Amino acid sequence: MAEPLCRLYLITPPRLDDLAGFGRSLAHALDAGDVAALQVRLKDVPDEIIAGAVDALLPIAAARGVALILNDRPDLAARLGCDGVHVGQEDASYAEARRAVGRDKIVGVTCHDSRHLAMEAAEAGADYVAFGAFFPTTTKDPKTRAEPEILSIWQETMEVPCVAIGGITVETARELARAGADFLAVSAGVWSYGDGPAAAVAAFNREIEAGVAERG
Repeated sequence: MAEPLCRLYLITPPRLDDLAGFGRSLAHALDAGDVAALQVRLKDVPDEIIAGAVDALLPIAAARGVALILNDRPDLAARLGCDGVHVGQEDASYAEARRAVGRDKIVGVTCHDSRHLAMEAAEAGADYVAFGAFFPTTTKDPKTRAEPEILSIWQETMEVPCVAIGGITVETARELARAGADFLAVSAGVWSYGDGPAAAVAAFNREIEAGVAERG
């Protein structure tokens, strides 16, 4: 069976004050539909907090075939046994990240709204490039706004997968899937969904499937 042409990529909330409760919510969400990856994104917290989160969430993700990606910290990703790391333009370089985690782990790179940055990352060996933000977001203060066209152009010209990120909701998922995103990275759109995270994952998957079906 072929893998879906576009898949959901979850990002944790910016704080995990109730780690056990979040773990239960995560398990229910991952059981509700296809999810490719979970990025642990905890900014400005001690390393032991990040380590505790990874230790708690990695088994939940692994049991369901979901890759666990750590944001920003290749050193911790390697030490904690994560499946990969995601680095921004102001974090470690791709080369530093690859050295830290090794050849067999995932390294993704934020490229904002720049095909030039994305091509550099892809040619260096990145496993995916991330474009955004596509919509306003409260999760972080985006430096750039990207248009869906960048996904279409990338899909037509490059083989390295692209991730769409930034303010994506159930209502906007179809447009980005249709435009050519390989993955939709979502945080608040799942965890703050009115009917709960599990319902959000199911709804996202329906919209993603519809968007892929509409690709020209």
